[in-house]
Amino acid sequence: MSAFLTAIENITPEIYENLKLAIELGKWGDGRKLSPEQRDLCMQALIAWEIKNLPEEQRTGYMGAQTCASSKSKTREFPDLFLAEASETRH
Repeated sequence: MSAFLTAIENITPEIYENLKLAIELGKWGDGRKLSPEQRDLCMQALIAWEIKNLPEEQRTGYMGAQTCASSKSKTREFPDLFLAEASETRH
């Protein structure tokens, strides 16, 4: 594990961009295909580097603040038949 952490410390912004491109294309810059193991390791390195060097909103997988769309609006387009009393349901 310490070898992995040491490798992360040595990633430059240029290496980061090369790893990112390799993951996106599925191959190295010279055209050789990434193996599944290489892809996984590159992704782990990419994420670890981003945690140390990028603000959260610029990291891979960032989705922003998440809110429930239904909590913003109290009106419903369709009646909620699943929560209606038995006498209110249609048959």
